[in-house]
Amino acid sequence: MYSMVTTAVTRGMETVCIRAEADVSDGLPMFEMVGFLSSEVKEARERVRTALHNCGYKIPAKRITVNLSPADVKKSGSGFDLPVAVAVLAACGEVDAHMLKDTLILGEIGLDGKVQQVHGILPAVANAKGFGMKRCLIPYANQAEAKLIPGLEIWAVEDLREMVSYLNGKPYVEKPSSQAPGAPCCKEEPDFAEINGQDSVKRACEVAVAGMHNFLMIGPPGSGKTMIAKRIPGILPPMAEEERLEVSKVYSICGMISQNQPLIHKRPFRMPHHTISPNGLSGGGSIPKPGEISLAHKGVLFLDELPEYKKSTLEILRQPMEDKQITLVRQSGIYCYPADFMLVAAMNPCKCGYYPDRARCSCQGADVARYLGRISKPLLDRIDICIDVPILHYADLACHSQNEPSSVIRGRIVAALERQKSRFFDAGISCNSQIPSKDIAKYCKLDGGQQRYMGEIYQKMDLSARAYYKILKTARTIADLDDSSKIKDCHLNEAICYRVQDKKYWE
Repeated sequence: MYSMVTTAVTRGMETVCIRAEADVSDGLPMFEMVGFLSSEVKEARERVRTALHNCGYKIPAKRITVNLSPADVKKSGSGFDLPVAVAVLAACGEVDAHMLKDTLILGEIGLDGKVQQVHGILPAVANAKGFGMKRCLIPYANQAEAKLIPGLEIWAVEDLREMVSYLNGKPYVEKPSSQAPGAPCCKEEPDFAEINGQDSVKRACEVAVAGMHNFLMIGPPGSGKTMIAKRIPGILPPMAEEERLEVSKVYSICGMISQNQPLIHKRPFRMPHHTISPNGLSGGGSIPKPGEISLAHKGVLFLDELPEYKKSTLEILRQPMEDKQITLVRQSGIYCYPADFMLVAAMNPCKCGYYPDRARCSCQGADVARYLGRISKPLLDRIDICIDVPILHYADLACHSQNEPSSVIRGRIVAALERQKSRFFDAGISCNSQIPSKDIAKYCKLDGGQQRYMGEIYQKMDLSARAYYKILKTARTIADLDDSSKIKDCHLNEAICYRVQDKKYWE
């Protein structure tokens, strides 16, 4: 007998429909699986055989062939266990094959027949409608995640016997999730009110977040660079519903979703150590998974001690910073992951940390140049705001005046971003940092005097076209914070000041 079950495999953020075909025929008793399978999928044969036996289902002493098609798509992951088991049971007459129509099946099974949680359920269920599916049969442990997608029947099962009873006509009864859905995480974030002094740095940070501009802080050890960066989550704007679902899909593929709170509500803040590998940053492996770049999607990627990262690792950032996605090409196919993140970085100006203060800096000129040379000009060109973080004076530390809290700063940022969304409502972008070059003249208009001024600045600072456009985008953000429809001279001057460090350190 022949049977066919629909399942899926995730490739990048897309889901490919897979047909699990089973044929039970006369011949030498054997259980064979074909269809461009990875090692974990090949092992499904033994898991399925043993699980069926332990659940009381007898596999006939016949030739059983399972084919996962299309054959040119690499099959990986443990989610094929359940569809293979269902296909074999249907071919043996143990389940009603008519119930398999319009049903997507995913899940791993243990040797005792328990159906276990798998990664990537959220994107698979989200794409099931496109396959013409009306129902998804998934592990009970993935129920909360799958229920985020409306318009589909979700059958969550705990073991093979329960699944067979439903497929043979028993009405499905939804069980409550093993973990009750919780409220969004309310963990208290570090507050800007705790930071004394560094007003110019806090202002630059506010401008950066208000337009989602890439942001670099340069200063000596102990000046507060990391403290300021760690307070950025407290001023990030809330995510829209579409953004939450998009971020949750990435985390679902990585198996990083909490089933008691499957929808991610807070913007990600990723802080990888400087020993991270290129694959860890970009994503990779023989079957690629998202890296830190994609895990920071719609949020912040913070790189502390920037020159300590391998140069080859840092150069990976260049393309996704521009394209807002990362494409990984492997022998098994092409994998695309989203990478719309805000880069925040911090660094010392030299190995000892005190350049250009020659009274304290012990580095030779060549040593300073070598250290700063770890940050390439093309990467620096993609950073909108670069600012010095000076050493704090005792008067600043001892000051007990009230500092502005994160909630107040966040209020101004949210208001500025609302102005941007209103401006770009039909442009397909959401913030100033995403303005395409062709639309700069439309959204960042300058009068005649300002154009002449920027012409002089372009020559004096030896700017690239990209750096010039970034100054205009930053000025547009400063104007939005000032609730100004026009870019004024003061906005331009402030934006220019955020590029001065390029010449100071990298001449």
